Amino acid sequence: MRLARARVHATLLLSLLAPPALAQAPPAGFVDAAAVVDGLAVDMRYFGAHNFVGTKIDGYEAPRCLLTVAAADALATVQRELAGRGLGLKVFDCYRPQRAVAHFMRWAQNIDDVNGKTEFYPDVDKLDLFKEGYIAERSGHSRGSTVDLTVVRQADASELDMGSPFDLFSPKSWPSDRSVSALAENNRALLTAAMTSAGFRPYDKEWWHFTLANEPFPDTYFDFPVR
Repeated sequence: MRLARARVHATLLLSLLAPPALAQAPPAGFVDAAAVVDGLAVDMRYFGAHNFVGTKIDGYEAPRCLLTVAAADALATVQRELAGRGLGLKVFDCYRPQRAVAHFMRWAQNIDDVNGKTEFYPDVDKLDLFKEGYIAERSGHSRGSTVDLTVVRQADASELDMGSPFDLFSPKSWPSDRSVSALAENNRALLTAAMTSAGFRPYDKEWWHFTLANEPFPDTYFDFPVR
């Protein structure tokens, strides 16, 4: 009897320690955007080491762009509009697990790790990345309807000049910045117009960052891995 009770107690303990089902598999309402957006180019930066942290980020187990169905459908609308101009979309980040945000937090608190400063935040002190709004304790990406992306030419997959690269934490990346070339301004305006016409909102600190205005999970921050 004691052995049986011990097994029951052990089972209960394991069930309490185990992550919820939500943390393991995408819930209904999520989709691989590449299956919905015809010709979508995918360059998931946090699946690899070429990012501001300098290593693969927790929760990215496959280079897939997962989004809510609503966001993916809206992105498909943008892709079709751009295709008429010989252009298309390339995504850098889509749904982002909460565990990835926690990874960013740990990195940000390690003030001695500034290996990526020259490339990713040359004009901002690492201690100010939170204050300046480049890193947050919670990310809209974790709700599944936010995407980081740029525009590419369909002919050769080359990126349009946007004046600054993805994840450059600098005023040069603000959509309102006027220090970039006229060509870059026009390309940013092209991306913003295409995205807003499909129902996305831009972010004033990053030209590449857009969130679906009518997102289906506005208050839910998911933590299932990208796989």
